[in-house]
Amino acid sequence: MKKLKFLFKLGIFFVLSGFVILTGIYVFAFFSPKLELKNMGKVFIYDQNDQLIYQGSGSNEWISLDDISQDLVNAVVSVEDKNFYHHQGFDYFRIGKALLDNFFYHTRQGASTISQQYVKNMFLTFDQTWERKIEEAFLTVELEVHYSKDKILEGYLNTINYGEGNYGIEDASKYYFNKSSKDLSLEEALMLAGIPKNPSYYNPVSDYNACIKRAKIVALSMVENGFITQEVYDNLFLQEIPIYGKRTQNNSQMILYYQDAVLKELSSIKTVPTSLIESGGLKIYTAFDMDAEQKMEESILKYMGNQDELQVASVLVNPKTGGVMALTGGLNYAKSQFNRATMSKRQVGSTMKPFLYYAALENGLTSSSTFMSEETTFHFANQQLYSPSNYNHVYGNQDITMAAAIAFSDNIYAVKTHLFLGTDVLVDTAKLTGIEEQLVGNPSLALGTSELNMLDFAHGFNTFASGGDEKDIFFIRRVEDMEGNVLYEHKEKHNYVLNSNDVYILNEMMTNTTNSKFSSYTTPTALSLASRMSRKYALKTGTTDTDSWSVGYNPDLLMLVWVGNDEAKNVDGEASYYSKNIWLDTMEAVLDGTEQVWYEKPQNVVALVRDGITGKEDASSDNNTLFYYIKGTEVASVKTSIEKKEEEN
Repeated sequence: MKKLKFLFKLGIFFVLSGFVILTGIYVFAFFSPKLELKNMGKVFIYDQNDQLIYQGSGSNEWISLDDISQDLVNAVVSVEDKNFYHHQGFDYFRIGKALLDNFFYHTRQGASTISQQYVKNMFLTFDQTWERKIEEAFLTVELEVHYSKDKILEGYLNTINYGEGNYGIEDASKYYFNKSSKDLSLEEALMLAGIPKNPSYYNPVSDYNACIKRAKIVALSMVENGFITQEVYDNLFLQEIPIYGKRTQNNSQMILYYQDAVLKELSSIKTVPTSLIESGGLKIYTAFDMDAEQKMEESILKYMGNQDELQVASVLVNPKTGGVMALTGGLNYAKSQFNRATMSKRQVGSTMKPFLYYAALENGLTSSSTFMSEETTFHFANQQLYSPSNYNHVYGNQDITMAAAIAFSDNIYAVKTHLFLGTDVLVDTAKLTGIEEQLVGNPSLALGTSELNMLDFAHGFNTFASGGDEKDIFFIRRVEDMEGNVLYEHKEKHNYVLNSNDVYILNEMMTNTTNSKFSSYTTPTALSLASRMSRKYALKTGTTDTDSWSVGYNPDLLMLVWVGNDEAKNVDGEASYYSKNIWLDTMEAVLDGTEQVWYEKPQNVVALVRDGITGKEDASSDNNTLFYYIKGTEVASVKTSIEKKEEEN
């Protein structure tokens, strides 16, 4: 009996203590500064010319609750928070029920109210630490004590994510149905009310059938809560609802991939508050170039617009700054929001070879150093064998130069060079250029069997494109709060990590992938593009069983293109055709009308005419072309010591 009395008193104590604490929190929140709802959560993204291109959270036009369809309001309250008008920010009954269901039935039910969801949407990151949860709870209380329920609901509807880059009911209504939110039909209102549950999946552009299925769940909740009758429910969606799916400006299928990348970078900047409530909204100034983005998208859709299986990722970088001018993570954001440029890693194939050949130049080889191109099996300790092959098993069966090896993408030459240098040399070179991936120095690394992320790979290539100056790859130039106070500014760095002479020679050798003077027992890998080139480019292609890459640049522009499929299925020559032509068409379009520029030849570099295949001086050769050397290394042909040992044996 004494124990029961004690437990009863203890229970009374906890109830009273909880009441006092809650009362104190509400009183403290009441005397806290009032939150400005129309500023909460606004994120403006600007391009390289400081032109507004996107408003990521918070609608472009704040719509009064009186100007929103009552069907939409009823649908949202019914499906999201039926007790919205009767609680003080937290639905304690729902919280208790959800906890019990989760414990006894191992479900994952949530109990967030509209007020709580409104606050959650105002954070840049989605981590759920106790500190974050406490902050969200207190801000929810602040909302409730300072604003009426109608004002809170108005703010929520003006900022919630409706998919396809639409934040706020008015933007969503105009995008999906080409009408103001006050003119929505019941069926249209039900469809919009269902989207926030999963904006990328339930929106009608991404998946119409999934959207309708979700809308019927919303409608059923309206029946259960007395907003519509069963008869009305039975007559819903008997005919297909027309979808508009356009916006008057920036109607791009791919621009949202860039915007996602910007917000991802934003969340990593420590000087920017994670809560948009604290900052009162943000202005984000980026390196984005709308013209470049549109031309890249046009090129991709020209070649791949009818593709069902293959996917694409591409990035354009300004080598002078490292700023990302354009990016896509897929063919169509509406169908797949997975950003392949920022989130995936793929085998890079022969596009790894420029890093190898830079290392070779730095370690004493020259553009005319030769290895035998022939079918080869490499023998290692413990009787391990490695038998790489050239594309279509085509071999020169002769000594070929490094310049020819790049032009033909000769795998045997690459592996011999890799082993001659020592496998750790390529690992160290890639790291030196800025690649962060932890590469393993195995024999096949020279052939790009390791997987890299596109932006990480772009970092390394940009060091070549900038003449050896390693720079950060970035999206955001500057971040300001709504008062114009600078919260973050990108600091451009100059870190010359490579030998400028060797970089110049490498860049010249990479032009040979389109040089007809290297036509012999095979042809350069990108020779088909040569007739459409208006200027000089360094270019390297790479193909594995599952991936096709094209990477090229000049002093003004770097572009990487990947084509493959998400399931890592084998691809055929079509993928290579797409990647090469998308690369060329985009480069030519973006640079059209600009001055034709190339890298200035260092004083310590000389050019000599040599046979492209053998590297020898032969006035009668049809393969004569320019070879570049650091002064003092200009010999006719330099065989490496490993080749000499093979001959001696």
